[in-house]
Amino acid sequence: MARIPAAEVHIDAALVSRLLAEQCPHHADPHVEAFEHGWDNELFALGPDLLVRLPRRQAAAALIEHEITFLPRLSPRLPFPVPVPVFAGRPARGYPWRWTVVPRLPGHSAADVPVPGRAAAAPGLAAFLTALHVPADADAPMNPFRGVPLAARAHGWLPRIRAVAGQAAVADWQRAAAVPAWSGAPLWLHGDPHPMNLLLGADGELTGVLDFGDLCAGDPASDLAVAWLAFDSPARARFRALCSLSGTYDAATWTRAWAWALGLAAVFAQSSDNMPALAGIARHGLAETLADAEFTRAR
Repeated sequence: MARIPAAEVHIDAALVSRLLAEQCPHHADPHVEAFEHGWDNELFALGPDLLVRLPRRQAAAALIEHEITFLPRLSPRLPFPVPVPVFAGRPARGYPWRWTVVPRLPGHSAADVPVPGRAAAAPGLAAFLTALHVPADADAPMNPFRGVPLAARAHGWLPRIRAVAGQAAVADWQRAAAVPAWSGAPLWLHGDPHPMNLLLGADGELTGVLDFGDLCAGDPASDLAVAWLAFDSPARARFRALCSLSGTYDAATWTRAWAWALGLAAVFAQSSDNMPALAGIARHGLAETLADAEFTRAR
């Protein structure tokens, strides 16, 4: 089976309770329970208003440091809530990495909403990303998997694209990857704004954005891939039009964004047998990218 990366440590509610009691008793609560199982982190509900976020593998340990360091700096400029840590824990009780307590933001995962019902989130997401996509600070982290030139992803992605979508899709991706690379200053990026990391209200509008572990600086095209991962064609057209009002993104940026969406969808498709929500994002992303005549040749 093609699964998400395996956990490298055992994390359960008892461990979380011990860490809380020892390091931040003011947040300790008898009602600690498993909340969400992610690619990089385990989340536990801490009462009704807080979550405890713990890396489940070494590769994610450095990423949580980015959230601790940079989210307090970025959040004031963003138009929607983000999970700024209210406490940062340290390794203890056999748990080897730092961990955080974060607010439980209102809303529900966009991945749980049928695709047509996400259309109302397009304006909010456009506002969020254009507010975030400004020149990054000098100490912004870099990420070898996000915001980089597409040439850096070709070796790992092309076999995956071929396996799930065929050689014609590979040729389309290669044409897209040949457009000019991002030549501006590196911009702040979320790094992973797919539907599982977007929160929507009952009306379908955006209420918050989660999981800034991949926060970095670089080419905004990797964030804009969400246009194909989250939306159908009409909502995507509205999202793109609203984003383009900022003047930040040219035609080459959207071409690279399409290539990012196809590459990410292929990766998700081959890594999600034990995560149904991610498998759904993969199916949708593949269908939307491969049906987009702006970037594909007739098959």
